[in-house]
Amino acid sequence: MEKTLVLIKPDGVSRGLVGEIIRRYEAHMLHISEMQLVQPTAEMLCAHYIEHVDKDFFCELVEYMSSGPVIALVLCGESAISLVRKINGSTNFMSAELGSIRGDFASSITQNLVHASDSQSGFEREYDIWFKSL
Repeated sequence: MEKTLVLIKPDGVSRGLVGEIIRRYEAHMLHISEMQLVQPTAEMLCAHYIEHVDKDFFCELVEYMSSGPVIALVLCGESAISLVRKINGSTNFMSAELGSIRGDFASSITQNLVHASDSQSGFEREYDIWFKSL
């Protein structure tokens, strides 16, 4: 069983889409092993988005991600990392397939509802930020 970290971002929480998003993962035989509601700090977000620190959109991203609570999930299942990324759809909502979470519900590249780990090492790094640091 592979594990991946998923964040349901502030727009997903505020729009009442948490249940629908989780339903989509569970429909694909992914199981929640850990879940918590988190109000992200700037420190957590800087660690999480370290690869974007020097990019123009970084401040906007941190402001948005700290604007409300986030649901942090650890999902388990066969090929969980690639499966979750497919269920989420492309980061650019305009390119995301209909039927994906972003394709069906996102309306902005920044406010795109969900985040998922991109690799096993990414999961391990992100897990430490969202679960071990709290």
